[in-house]
Order: sequence, then C-alpha cells, then structure tokens
Amino acid sequence: MSSFYELHSHRPFESPVLLLATESWVDAGLGAQAAIAHTLEKISTEVLVTFNTDELIDFRSRRPIVRICDGVVDKLSWPEIQLRAGQDAAGRDVLVLVGPEPDMAWHAFVRAVVDLATQRGVRLVVGLGAFAAPVPHTRPVNLMAIATTAALAAQVGVVPGTAEMPAGIQTALQEGFAAAGIPAIGVWARVPHYLASVPYPAASAALVDALAAVAGLELDAAELHAAAGSVLNQINETIADSEEYRELVRRLEAAFDGELTTPFDFSDLPSGDELAAELERFLRGEQGE
Repeated sequence: MSSFYELHSHRPFESPVLLLATESWVDAGLGAQAAIAHTLEKISTEVLVTFNTDELIDFRSRRPIVRICDGVVDKLSWPEIQLRAGQDAAGRDVLVLVGPEPDMAWHAFVRAVVDLATQRGVRLVVGLGAFAAPVPHTRPVNLMAIATTAALAAQVGVVPGTAEMPAGIQTALQEGFAAAGIPAIGVWARVPHYLASVPYPAASAALVDALAAVAGLELDAAELHAAAGSVLNQINETIADSEEYRELVRRLEAAFDGELTTPFDFSDLPSGDELAAELERFLRGEQGE
C-alpha cells in the first residue's frame, strides 16, 4: 500500500489502455480537455484509485472551491487525482488518469502510476495535448507525436530534428513507462495560433480519432466533428468581413501547403492576437454570453 494512493477495487483487467487525462500545462483551444471530457462522457467509468493530494497538490495555487448557501458553508470541493476504469463501445478495458497536474513529488507520483499500470497489465499508454501553431483553420488538423519508440511515434507523425522545452507530468510519466517497458505515446494537435484562446473542437475531434486508431479502441467523435463544422462556419463568417484576415489565412495556407519558398512576412497584417480577440467577441455574441 502506497502512501500516495488508496486502492478501491482489485478487479482484474484484460490488457487495458491507459489514457493520461491529467490537466496539461498547455492546451491550445482546449483541444485535449474537450477530447478527454467527450471520451469520459462516452465511457462510463468507476474510481479505481484515489491519490493523496495532500502530498501532491499545492492548495494555495489550486485552492478548493467552497459553495456558500445563504451565508452557510454548504460544501468544500477539493482537487482530486483519480485512476478510473471503464470499457469502450466494444468492451475493451480502459483506464483513465484524471485530475490536475501534481505540483510536488513528481518522481514518487510517476513511480506509483507506473507500478499501478504494471500490476494491471497495461498494454499501451496514450496522452493527449494541443499547442498553438502557425497553421490555418481551413486545413485538416495536423497531429504530431512523441513516444517511447520511433515506430510508435511514426504511427501519428513527428517533427524531425531536436528541440528542448519545458516538460509536463505526462512526459515524465512517459519516461517512467519507457523504463518499465510499457509503450507510451503523446499525441499533440496543432491549433491555429489565432484560435488558441477559444474552444477549437476540430482539434478535439482529431485527438479522439487518433486515440481510437493508435489504441485500437472504439470511440465515437461524431459530436465533436459536428461542433467543429459549426465553429468553422462562425470563424469563416468573422473572417469574411476583413480582407486583412483573409490575407492572413491565405498566407498560412500557402505555408501549410508548402507553396512558400521564403519565410512568411506578416508585418503588414493584423496579428493573430487581434484576430483571436475578434473571434472571442463574435463567439460571445453568438452564445449570448
């Protein structure tokens, strides 16, 4: 028994997939968050493990939420990290690690999660994420992967070359799974930089489709694809009123399609932040917010 978690069920699993659904430190367009929420709506899950958040969370940065009714404290809701268990539409076992990214004790947390996965015979670990990139909304969502093996990453596609950047808990977990011999992959969606601050369901739909394909799960992303189509119409309606915005998208399309032979120059165009602000105002108006 680890001091880091409490086990609520000892039932066996048949070669489950583990989905890393911890909140990411970067999630453009809420791509991963919406993909995970959609998946949990479609897969009924039960709590398998609860982690000791007193050891993992800084409650000054992630304060509990209090509900007050007529001046009386009714309930205090604390951040939770859980390992949940369920099955996809075809009856395949799925484990889901949900909750905030730990603030402390990352090494101990990684060891605990890897041990739990090993004990339950996890066959594959999949994490989801989304980041802002200079890509147009008029093209299919482009995905990239980081994985424990080159062959696994190649199933989604990679960015060639070497890069260094801050890492999140999912990357730390991936390193732990690699040491334990459990294949793990992180699938990332590129979100147009001018849409990074508003919900972008096209990225979420692409991530759910990729999760199903890589993990061999039966998942339905039809609702996300329908939402993506609706948002696409709203974006196009906003952009149609501005030649500058249309030109910004045209140049991004040319870069995406490999038609540019020189680096793009956006100095004479509105910034992505300006377009994002315009889209936020439009979407707030559409939703009556």
